[in-house]
Amino acid sequence: MAASIREKQTVALKRMLNFNGSPLKNTAAEPVWKVLIYDRFGQDIISPLLSVKELRDMGITLHLLLHSDRDPIPDVPAIYFIMPTEENIDRICQDLRNQLYESYFLNFISAISRSKLEDIASAALAANAVAQVTKVFDQYLNFITLEDDMFVLCHQNKELISYRAINRADIQDTDMEAIMDNIVDSLFCFFVTLGAVPIIRCPRGNAAEMVAVKLDKKLRENLRDARNSLFSGDNMASGQFSFQRPLFVLADRNVDMATPLHHTWTYQALIHDVLDFQLNRVAMEEGAGAEPSPAGARPKKKNRKTYDLTAADKFWQKHKGSPFPEVAESVQEELDTYRAQEDEVKRLKSIMGLEGEDEGAISMLSDNTAKLTSAVSSLPELLEKKRLIDLHTNVATAVLDHIKSRKLDVYFEYEEKLMSKSTLDKSLLDIISDPDAGTPEDKMRLFLIHYITAPQAPSELDLDQYKTALLDTGCDLSPLNYIKQWKAFTKMATPPANYGNSGVKPMGLFSRVMNTGSQFVMEGVKNLVLKQHETDDYRYFDPKMLRGSESSIPRNKNPFQEAIVFVVGGGNYIEYQNLVDYTKFKQGKKVIYGCSELFNAAQFIKQLAQLGQK
Repeated sequence: MAASIREKQTVALKRMLNFNGSPLKNTAAEPVWKVLIYDRFGQDIISPLLSVKELRDMGITLHLLLHSDRDPIPDVPAIYFIMPTEENIDRICQDLRNQLYESYFLNFISAISRSKLEDIASAALAANAVAQVTKVFDQYLNFITLEDDMFVLCHQNKELISYRAINRADIQDTDMEAIMDNIVDSLFCFFVTLGAVPIIRCPRGNAAEMVAVKLDKKLRENLRDARNSLFSGDNMASGQFSFQRPLFVLADRNVDMATPLHHTWTYQALIHDVLDFQLNRVAMEEGAGAEPSPAGARPKKKNRKTYDLTAADKFWQKHKGSPFPEVAESVQEELDTYRAQEDEVKRLKSIMGLEGEDEGAISMLSDNTAKLTSAVSSLPELLEKKRLIDLHTNVATAVLDHIKSRKLDVYFEYEEKLMSKSTLDKSLLDIISDPDAGTPEDKMRLFLIHYITAPQAPSELDLDQYKTALLDTGCDLSPLNYIKQWKAFTKMATPPANYGNSGVKPMGLFSRVMNTGSQFVMEGVKNLVLKQHETDDYRYFDPKMLRGSESSIPRNKNPFQEAIVFVVGGGNYIEYQNLVDYTKFKQGKKVIYGCSELFNAAQFIKQLAQLGQK
């Protein structure tokens, strides 16, 4: 299989951490010890891809934030991985003046401008440190990869390119330009890392189109400058993943506002919905479901515990897209299998005289176990298995607590019916008025989905009745104010999107775009659905064509093997999972999902509320 975007970005980071030489093949050689200095953006890019242990194996003894108080370490080289912002550049100049490190390898996440480069040069001259600045690199890594087939543009400062930022009523043209430039800069980095020039398709008349036009221009300019093109010769050799160019389909969040509000039923999407899950790390309070403290006693201080859900975790890889009841069963099965082996663990511990030891001490021993009997060598593996079972038991239990206390299964089923226009078994008003069903936010989400997907808007009388019920349960109605404006506006612009549920297989939004036949029909991609004739109107860009080819006539008649679907205005794990499920049934097709920011329903509703405040 061709390398995934996750592998490509990881390789690029490893190369950078090896002073931009190719990563060490023979791991027997001692790595050069060095420090890594990053800003928050750099931290967000590295943390989902490289663990602290992997950094240590590559010789990184210390990793520090650029804007923290750092002591001089004069005999060690420093690798910087930062955005080329004004304040970051100032801080580098300060480091040079203070002679913090032996040598400086400056890596910019996104391309640095000529003038900022000159600022660094003059600071180096003034500090008499020109010889110490060993290398300056543009890394083009300004995006965050979360899965083999999923990326987001940013996590820090994501409010700068959020749905709210793009859709503010009072937005100035200059602000909009800046937001689009930010998005395009990251997408450009994505394609440089992928090592491919895409064919771009997008709908007309929205933010997605603005991004497409700017991205086409940026790719075109880079290709035209043959000497410095990032898509030629050496750069491409490492990046070429197939002879076929990928299709890049831009979608606008405004086409489908229901999915991000939807209560979901798959493991990863549920974790993101109900727990604190960011950059593949879930943070939760320990013993969240613990019994209350006895009356009068001081409540115990809860510890926050974080768990990394990584590519190395086989259980996670297998079940992150499974319906939650299946996950709960599988955790139980894993636990039973482990318990059967646990007696073996106890026996091994006693043979090794380690009964009282903690697991940390034992894992330290794992290096020596090979010298002991083969039976013992399975101990570290079993302990790792136990760690993962505990992790998923804790996470799944926390999710289950939310499902039970908020009746999330009821919401999920009811919303599925609303979205697929099935017959409803009870009235919406009943669920909204039921004090035991969900939080005010759950009720608001359900009502907004009803409002968005309803073929006709409810009458003023009905709407008042719903509003009263929502207010009685403690809802803030600002999100509804915004969705009303949104619906009025989209009604003028386009016929309503055709919502279909996972059982119904509608003709997909991307099917016509992805090829002129229909071997690539996006059946399972719920709600990302448009009428067939609308995609004929999608604009078509090919940055490799010498003249700007503005037309919607595809030059490329072959069906695409690889596609990247990108949502401007934010995305979610529900859509990602739908794409993954869809691709499973298509031999030889690869689809990557990307979005400008990743939000869960709570974060999305908050943005809608800000937009709808009167």
